[in-house]
Amino acid sequence: MKFLVKTTKSVDKNIQKLPENIKKKLAVLLEDLRDFGPVQKNWNNFSQIGQNKYHCHLAYHWVACWYCEKKSIIIEVYYADSREKAPY
Repeated sequence: MKFLVKTTKSVDKNIQKLPENIKKKLAVLLEDLRDFGPVQKNWNNFSQIGQNKYHCHLAYHWVACWYCEKKSIIIEVYYADSREKAPY
């Protein structure tokens, strides 16, 4: 089963500012989310950060956060930026 991965407007805006290597890692993460769902145990520092909320590190200073309702096929990536500003 494939998941539908959406990004928020703020993520779309932040992607423009990310270093190229981080953009590429984020693209791979979005593909993994689409193909395998919200639980991404193979990603660095993956963890659940709240009810139906998850995060992982794209690199030491960069993280992504996403949300997925239980039994839903929609995953919303709501943060992709530096870990210092991360909403967790």
